Amino acid sequence: MTKTFASRPLLASVALSLAAIGLAGCSEETGDPAASSGDRADNTLANIIEDMDSLTATASALSDTGLQSVFSGPASYTILAPEDAAFEQLGDNGQILQEEGGKPILVALLREHIVPGHVTPDSIRKAVKDSGGSVTMRTLGSGSVTFTLDGDAIELTGASGKKARLSGAAVAAGNGVIIPLDSLLVTLPGDA
Repeated sequence: MTKTFASRPLLASVALSLAAIGLAGCSEETGDPAASSGDRADNTLANIIEDMDSLTATASALSDTGLQSVFSGPASYTILAPEDAAFEQLGDNGQILQEEGGKPILVALLREHIVPGHVTPDSIRKAVKDSGGSVTMRTLGSGSVTFTLDGDAIELTGASGKKARLSGAAVAAGNGVIIPLDSLLVTLPGDA
């Protein structure tokens, strides 16, 4: 019985924390048409990313690092997925990600593009408006991502100060959401 009572305050605290940042609308039934079409429990984030033509670099990075298996399971995540053009913007500096010692850098890069839970563009937009300007979420890496609005467009700022925008329709999976981005949210070693 002690475990039950001890865990209830923790659960209540977590629930209140989420509500406090205005992300109560992050359930799978958000009414966000861009994120709900084709939502099936057997369609995992890993499978969908693998099939998206504009996310071949992200799919390859997830596979190369072994993180793809995480997105085949039942836990819910939102992947802020840089489109192929975002990786191309790295130019020669992107070679570090393919070098023998680049795997830890690639893992760190990917973790800064993942937030826990099922977060849709509609829930982000609502949370930003409700907060009066911005909402910050912790990533699975060591940083955070801040969401703001520029007109009707959602802009993201990573812990490094790099900015990105949503660049396509969000896609829901049975275990989370994929939100395509036009840029990376991190600075690589050697970036100016």
